[in-house]
Formats: sequence, C-alpha cells, structure tokens
Amino acid sequence: MAGFLSTLRRLYLTIYNWTLFFGWVQVFYFSIKQLKESGHQQVYNAVERPLQFAQTAAVLEILHGLVGLVRSPVTATLPQIGSRLYVTWGILWSFPEVRNHILVTSLVISWSITEIIRYAFYGMKEAFGFAPSWLLWLRYSTFLLLYATGISSEVGLIYLALPYMKESGKYSFRMPNKWNFSFDYFYAAILVLAIYAPGSPHMYRYMLVQRSKALSKSKKE
Repeated sequence: MAGFLSTLRRLYLTIYNWTLFFGWVQVFYFSIKQLKESGHQQVYNAVERPLQFAQTAAVLEILHGLVGLVRSPVTATLPQIGSRLYVTWGILWSFPEVRNHILVTSLVISWSITEIIRYAFYGMKEAFGFAPSWLLWLRYSTFLLLYATGISSEVGLIYLALPYMKESGKYSFRMPNKWNFSFDYFYAAILVLAIYAPGSPHMYRYMLVQRSKALSKSKKE
C-alpha cells in the first residue's frame, strides 16, 4: 500500500510540475513575442490568462507542504505565493491603469524564467528521480539576479497602483456600515510595502542558505 501511495504521489507531482512548467513557458513566450512586436505596453494583455492560471495554481504548493507531499516549509512557501497572488490579482487585475508600465514586463519575465527552471527541475526529479547538474545549478543560482528584478517590479507596481487605490476606494469599507467595520485597501497596500522591506532580505538570505546546501550536496554525490 505504501508503495502504491508513493507512486501516486510521484505521478501527481509530475503532472503538477510539468503542467505549471508549460503554463510559465506560455507566459514567457507571449511576453517576449508581444515585446518584440509592439513594445511593453501590451505585454499584460498577451499574458493575462496564462499568468493568472499559473500563479493561482501555485496555491496548491501551500497544501502540498501542509499535508506533507513535499518537504518545503510552509513558512517559506506562503509569503512567496501570497505576495505573488496579491500582485497578480490585487494589483494587475484590479487596477488596469498600471498594466502598460514597463515593470509589468520585467515582472513577468523574471517570474517566468524562475518558474520554468523550478518546475522543470522538480518535474525531472519526480518523473525520473534525478535532475541534471546544470539544471540544479540554474535552480539555485538564477534567483541571485531574478529575485531582485522580480521583487523590485512587485514593489514598483504596488507603489504605482497606490493613487488609483486611493481615488477609486476599491475594496475599501467605510464607516458606518451594518458590520461596524472599516477597511482601507490603500493603507493595507502601504502595510504590504512595509513588509517587503524586512521580508525580502530575509527570504533572499534563506535562498542563499538553500543554495549552499543544495550545491554542496551535489558536489559530494
């Protein structure tokens, strides 16, 4: 029974990782194609659907960690996926005014390259039990640049959306109301930006530690 469950787990994770791999390949392909054909202003329109699919599907990775399908700690997975979902839905989908900014292009290219490598790496490991050394190196090295460009783009897009949040009042609840509760999406966004300040360096240091462990382990094998 244990062997059957292990096989089922590997089959599921193989399908999951390769599905998301092809999802992010679409995002990358459409973004580069649109960038070449008509510039950065229309990149978001070209990638919207595959971006929303690929990024939202990543929620399952939190569940994978919670139920023990993977060893990744939820404390590391949750903030990464949460921040990306916030930018995907809470910023780009919610405030069309920022979609034609150049930061959208740097965002989706940074995300897609990172995720194409990551899902290919885990897809290979689940399907074949190993990943080539060059893919291992890419998995634990490309973030050195792409994490900085991705995070900078996220922060920049949130900042650019602030005036539109304040002007529209979208997702805000004003007093008085029957729930006797108020919420201001504009100030919540400022809080999110404040969290990025200590959170980003912390996550970067965490990934550096993971890189050191992974690469030193591969040298011993």
